Amino acid sequence: MTVVLDASAMLAYLQDEPGGEAVEVVLAESVISSVNWAEVVQKSVAVGVVIDGMREDLEALGLICAPFTPEDAEMAGRLWLQTRQAGLSLGDRACLSLGMRLNASVLTTDRIWTTLGLSLDVQVVR
Repeated sequence: MTVVLDASAMLAYLQDEPGGEAVEVVLAESVISSVNWAEVVQKSVAVGVVIDGMREDLEALGLICAPFTPEDAEMAGRLWLQTRQAGLSLGDRACLSLGMRLNASVLTTDRIWTTLGLSLDVQVVR
């Protein structure tokens, strides 16, 4: 079973925050969009984390960093209408579009995602 990780879920794992244990359990089966990986890197750098080798270490545990495809981009753009009231970012919609493409569950810390009425399994990890 493949699980798509939102940047917020990945950061919960990396920063040993609540919800991180749920990510740890599925890490070997997880995929993260390259857009969301960029968010993880940015937020890590912002708090002084040395990121050299971080992706490789996570990939050794099973994480796959998936390219943001033109199809993902189109779906993320289309999702704007359905999600704009909830204030979802492009990164949020990139995660959701990858989940839709892979027909996989999405893990996030953003509770509002469960109210969107999407035909997608969204699991909130905290």
